[in-house]
Amino acid sequence: MPSAPLTVRAATPADLPALDALYRSARAFMAASGNPTQWGTDRPTRAQLEGDIARGQLWLVCRDGVPHGAFALVPGQDPTYRVIDGAWQSDAPYLTIHRLAGDGICHGIFGAAVAFAAGRCPHLRIDTHADNRPMRNHIAGAGFVYCGIIRVEDGSPRLAYERLP
Repeated sequence: MPSAPLTVRAATPADLPALDALYRSARAFMAASGNPTQWGTDRPTRAQLEGDIARGQLWLVCRDGVPHGAFALVPGQDPTYRVIDGAWQSDAPYLTIHRLAGDGICHGIFGAAVAFAAGRCPHLRIDTHADNRPMRNHIAGAGFVYCGIIRVEDGSPRLAYERLP
């Protein structure tokens, strides 16, 4: 029997317990696959998720109404992308995908998030930690091009990618 399609919907405050579980699972996977520092044991924080929800920027990827993934979709100039050791391909308006996570049960979360984002704006940016090999593979497979290194708020480096229409 084929699986039900994945759907994307806005997260609400009522989804915070499910989001906590999703991100806990994602942090465990990241640590087990050689990337224990990108999110550590507490990121994204509850306050960060609440802020994303309040701004209408946090989305859930669901199957049969059950959340299996989450991501933030942030419009406008990302402050951490202003300085890059490298070069962006375009200065045109873009959306940034941040805080993408899956529960490890359902496959296709990354593809659903990128398709949803591209449906809103075809110019996308994303970044990840150098040790996050699974995410780097997903990013390359979705047609993003490596542009250089940016630094996040705490000063640590991230590999930055862009996908043009």
